[in-house]
Amino acid sequence: MKRSYEGGCHCGRVRFRVTADLSRVTECNCSICSKKGFLHLIVPPDAFELLSGQDALTTYRFNTGVAQHTFCATCGIHPFYIPRSDPDKIDVNVRCLDDVDIGALTIGHFDGRHWEDAMTGRVPWR
Repeated sequence: MKRSYEGGCHCGRVRFRVTADLSRVTECNCSICSKKGFLHLIVPPDAFELLSGQDALTTYRFNTGVAQHTFCATCGIHPFYIPRSDPDKIDVNVRCLDDVDIGALTIGHFDGRHWEDAMTGRVPWR
């Protein structure tokens, strides 16, 4: 069931609101996601609203340069980004949502270490 959640970075400079269903949360084992501990929730742009902190965001790109890994320049937390898999959407880090019990979620898995092959198979968030 879709509902509205608010979230943000650790220091509070970046705050956002997302309307989504947490039934498609995914964990990826690629190098950056596993190091960040990112739990993915990919949503269309109209389901995401940046409430504050645009000026606090910094972007990191690597490899193909398509993914725009945004993070707070003050505290370093990665609350959301533009994913390579769906560059027309926003990928929210579920760990940055307020008052969400991660342990109560059913989390799908994606083999990001083998990204190209994994994208040709069943993709859990689609």
